[in-house]
Amino acid sequence: MDISPMELFQKEAPDVAAAFSNLIMALVASKGLDQKTKQLIYIAMKASLGDDMAVRAHIPMAKAAGATREEVVDAILMTLTVSGIRGVVHCLPEAVRQFEK
Repeated sequence: MDISPMELFQKEAPDVAAAFSNLIMALVASKGLDQKTKQLIYIAMKASLGDDMAVRAHIPMAKAAGATREEVVDAILMTLTVSGIRGVVHCLPEAVRQFEK
């Protein structure tokens, strides 16, 4: 049985994983941006790193917060001027696939 990276993190470093979870919850609860905008920013930041696993995980959250296909695509495309083509080629196909379901 395979264990997910987050499950392994929680198993191997439970105190650090709990602190990380608390940080995430504090960011989610902050009031400066709405949840859709936060998800789109997160997707763009992770796409700029070429982190397709994180983008894949956050697209459903963005969709649940009301993000459209066009908004997610634009968030990924915004990474071109910061980090080049890497994020687009690694993350755009999955984003489009998730909206075609």
